[in-house]
Amino acid sequence: MNPIVHAELAWLAAQGLRERRDRILVVCAGLAPDLDGLTLLAGEDWYGRYHHVLFHGYVGALITTAVCAALARQRAWVAGLSLFAFHLHILCDLAGSGPGWPIHYWWPTSMREWFWNGQWNLASWQNSIIGLAVTLACLACALRFRRTFVEVFSARWDVEVTRTLRRRFLGETDAPGSTPPAS
Repeated sequence: MNPIVHAELAWLAAQGLRERRDRILVVCAGLAPDLDGLTLLAGEDWYGRYHHVLFHGYVGALITTAVCAALARQRAWVAGLSLFAFHLHILCDLAGSGPGWPIHYWWPTSMREWFWNGQWNLASWQNSIIGLAVTLACLACALRFRRTFVEVFSARWDVEVTRTLRRRFLGETDAPGSTPPAS
């Protein structure tokens, strides 16, 4: 599955957290399994051999959870949500990274492969539909939580995106007492 969708799914899972910082840590946990994708820097052979191996397992989950919890304000919640987001990434990869690309969850203690016979390709209609739905859900958070996924990059930009979405879909205005613009 696309890294953007992994990040958005993790961000959606973190909506119960008060602090932007804690939500961003959960997003990082949702992206963490793909750290083993950096093997591409050593060449395609290394990538093919070690992506879905080095950090797509319990060792990566434990390291990620510990680091995120240590940096968090709501440590217990962030630890739990980080563990969830990490494993959601793995589940999504099992479903939509392509047939014949297993996960080696128990590495380094075992090279047992996890896979699913119904895996679909990365560039599939299923991943496209999931990606669209997740992105729309992230934008819809502006209406309920007054924030969007844009907060991961910039709190100031997120205010502008949220304001624009709330104007468009809720008819809100910036100044109290002013009327909403005509449609």
